[in-house]
Amino acid sequence: MTNPVSAAVHQCRLFFIALQFFTRLPIPRWVGFEPAWLQHASRYFPLVGVLVAAISGAVYLLASWLLPSAVAVLLAVAAGIYLTGAFHEDGFADMCDGFGGGLTRERVLEIMKDSRIGAYGAIGIICLLAIKCTALASLPPATVVATLFIAHPLSRLAAVSLIWAMDYARDEGKAKPMAQEMTAVEFLIAAVCALLPAIACGLLGIFDWAALAFAIVVAAAVAFWLGRKCQRRLQGYTGDCLGAVQQVAEVAIYLAILSSFQPPVRLY
Repeated sequence: MTNPVSAAVHQCRLFFIALQFFTRLPIPRWVGFEPAWLQHASRYFPLVGVLVAAISGAVYLLASWLLPSAVAVLLAVAAGIYLTGAFHEDGFADMCDGFGGGLTRERVLEIMKDSRIGAYGAIGIICLLAIKCTALASLPPATVVATLFIAHPLSRLAAVSLIWAMDYARDEGKAKPMAQEMTAVEFLIAAVCALLPAIACGLLGIFDWAALAFAIVVAAAVAFWLGRKCQRRLQGYTGDCLGAVQQVAEVAIYLAILSSFQPPVRLY
């Protein structure tokens, strides 16, 4: 029978492994490392999103005391990019380049592997960051931090769904160690980590349940749509695809929540 203390320590270790893989943040020395741990750490990818949201939200709150909300949003987004080393933004740009410029599976993978950014990637990342910052700045200032706590975990769950449902497209790659088979239980853990902040926001009355449900549906739709594109073009996913799904889902969640604050349009 597994010792509960040992099991809890192992789960903490998996979280720190995910934190080390997806962010620049240091982890305790006692964590150590074994390749097998990385295969199971993706269950805590959404929990890493909670931490990124907490730090980005703290930057927003501090900045908003002295600066306009729009500037505070820019600083919060920049903090999130720094924390993750632009890991996901880079994946989004690479996928834009690959899917925009490649006609065959082999050519798409070759372009996505190139570290240089092309026109599709540059235009795509500029548009994505512009929409992200504009959407957050357009929200009521009191709801920005809560929105971050919803979008960061849920968008990472959208990316994790590809690991759970699809095969890895390359023989090797930066996400290959995490691309082993993900069990239903591991995906359930990821879902719980992602949904708890949204449930908390609903219980606290920050957002109504319809807005939260819409945000969840939108994130799922992004994962399904981009997942199908990846399956059709690559017969699987890559690490860049995971980054692209996370980024597009994050922006889509911001827009979904923003739409809940807009007055209904009168057509007469």
